[in-house]
Amino acid sequence: MLSRSGIKSELTERIIGLAIEVHRTLGPGLLESIYEHCLCQELAEAGVAFNRQVPLPVSYKGRPLDFSYRLDLVVEQSVVVEIKSVEQLPPLHQAQLLTYLKLSGIPTGLLLRFHTPVLREGIRSMTLSREAQS
Repeated sequence: MLSRSGIKSELTERIIGLAIEVHRTLGPGLLESIYEHCLCQELAEAGVAFNRQVPLPVSYKGRPLDFSYRLDLVVEQSVVVEIKSVEQLPPLHQAQLLTYLKLSGIPTGLLLRFHTPVLREGIRSMTLSREAQS
């Protein structure tokens, strides 16, 4: 089961708060890499553990493929954060995050769209049930 409604965990709310600080300071219209860098700076200053550009290997029927995806951020080994700087979030971006959650085994994800006047309008959260993870 997939929930697209707000995931109200303390960690996701903290990440969202730090992302809002980045958005308030920079505003919309910059490259994703800039928002990622600044969010990492905020996470580090807040003492929140994270990994940046985490490789996500892909296998097919138990055989590893010669390529992998990269997760923008993995926070506290429990939340995948994908950063976008686009005008709209097409369903493809949400499907991408869902696939990342399934492949990584991390049940919670945040999709942050910084190209919006108010960041809260650009936030999508997802969580996988235990059944969907297997």
